Amino acid sequence: MKDARKIKNMLYEQVARIGKVFSSSKRLELIELLCQGEKTVETLARETAISVKLTSSHLRELRMAHLVETERQGKNIYYRLADKSVADLWVQIHTLAEERLIELQLALQKIATQPDDLVANDRDSLIKAARKGEIVVLDVRPAEEYLNAHLPFARSIPLEELRLRLAELPKDRSIVAYCRGPYCLLAADAVALLKQEGYTAIHLRDGVAEWAVART
Repeated sequence: MKDARKIKNMLYEQVARIGKVFSSSKRLELIELLCQGEKTVETLARETAISVKLTSSHLRELRMAHLVETERQGKNIYYRLADKSVADLWVQIHTLAEERLIELQLALQKIATQPDDLVANDRDSLIKAARKGEIVVLDVRPAEEYLNAHLPFARSIPLEELRLRLAELPKDRSIVAYCRGPYCLLAADAVALLKQEGYTAIHLRDGVAEWAVART
């Protein structure tokens, strides 16, 4: 075919657009945040600790690649993932990175609250124990993220409210705390606080995106 090479080049170049978008650490963080639900550019800028201008630039790249979409609600513009497959791809990418990169494995060990943090093969037993009331699954993300999606049988107490609401948690059962995924530190901070106050607590590395991929 006369133009076969031009066509092949064009095809690979188009696919590479997705790879280019995922090559930025801040864009990866934005995708992780949008896995939790729709957010304004101001919220995303605050969570990623970068300027609104730079956040808007990253979001523009994501939108041009059709990975995010927007909706105006009153005076605010909200960003959301274009499709669940974007969240699935994020999980697959960071899972592959964790399997292949020793530097990433070592970094994750530094934020683990204890060596036996719950891992993939504990999900079924976790659901069974939560259903029976043998453990408490605690979502420490902001309340709006919990309302958008949460793990089965999870209870919502945002980290910023945890110290004031400790009395709501039983001391005779283990508390399994989770947040946005393995790179989020909210659950690790929650576990540290709970242990300090005499609770039995453990950090679940899964967020809603990781849980959804594992359960499909």
